Amino acid sequence: MRINPRLENAGMDSLVEALLALNTREEAYALLEDLCTISELHDMAMRWEVARLLAAGEKYDTIESRTGASSATISRVKRALKYGADGYALIIRRLAKEE
Repeated sequence: MRINPRLENAGMDSLVEALLALNTREEAYALLEDLCTISELHDMAMRWEVARLLAAGEKYDTIESRTGASSATISRVKRALKYGADGYALIIRRLAKEE
């Protein structure tokens, strides 16, 4: 997996190291709450759920009704799944193996 050079800098490296240092669900919640607004967290959680549903083969209308996501958000996530950095796909596969 290649790192997007437009993202890579000392601040992002530090943030990624902080994320990798998390050990528990509670630690993740605490860091995310300190880093992001509640609205930002809800938006990220919604995009993650959209990605999971798209990967499972769900249709736009089902995803819209289950998540409240707009068709624009669903389309953006679908593009990321197909043409993005494979972050969604990697973690979806990894979590599926753990189940």
